[in-house]
Amino acid sequence: MSVFRIYVEKKPQFAVEAKAVCADVKSALQLEGLKSIRLLNRYDVDKITAANFERAVNNVFSEPMVDYVYRRMPMLFENGRVFAVEYLPGQFDQRADSCEQCISLLTQAERCRVRNARVYIVEGDLTDAEFAKLKDYLINPVESREASLDDVDTLDVNYDIPTTVETLEGFISMTEGELENFIRHYGLAMDFDDIKFCCKYFKNVEQRDPTITEIRMIDTYWSDHCRHTTFLTNINDVNISAPYIQDTYNEYLDVRAAL
Repeated sequence: MSVFRIYVEKKPQFAVEAKAVCADVKSALQLEGLKSIRLLNRYDVDKITAANFERAVNNVFSEPMVDYVYRRMPMLFENGRVFAVEYLPGQFDQRADSCEQCISLLTQAERCRVRNARVYIVEGDLTDAEFAKLKDYLINPVESREASLDDVDTLDVNYDIPTTVETLEGFISMTEGELENFIRHYGLAMDFDDIKFCCKYFKNVEQRDPTITEIRMIDTYWSDHCRHTTFLTNINDVNISAPYIQDTYNEYLDVRAAL
């Protein structure tokens, strides 16, 4: 089944978000050559008939009174540049999910699949370095990545399933300088004292190098948010309606008490 693609853009008088993004970038990055930023929502849809897709164009994906709908990428000016941003695999895309639900209600058919990307059309006299700086500012690597501008034949995603977990060879023998570089390289939330403690623990207690999974898990639960909610929370009373779960929970408490 085909993948249908459209681009939706607010008409100039309603393009409040695009104007706000442009003003923010100009102010934060001091890009004097930046003229304007246009913001489009790109939708790729499959598992839907052509007729139902056309019904959804003006009833789900756009509002005809305030939006322009394009079947192809709009033409760029001579000094225009373009890039697209999408959520990382596994991140919940509320816009795409809402579209899928609305289309199901509209068509009373099997739920289709929608993939959304934000397309930025940048106009102005920018150098390559300034354009790269602008993209770095607008793309949050924690949740998003730059998306391809190419057409797609399917929305299926094939993941490579790792058969082994990387062991961080040489971790327990790292110098202080190497540990500081390690934090920056992996973008860890822990500070130097934290990673130094981990190094000491694996060297003296485990007597082995850790895996990347172990370091990532420690780093996640060591963050302020998880530490507060996971380690500093006291659960005094739990009422579980399912008896078999309650029994299991009681067994867990008994094990904890015996430690």
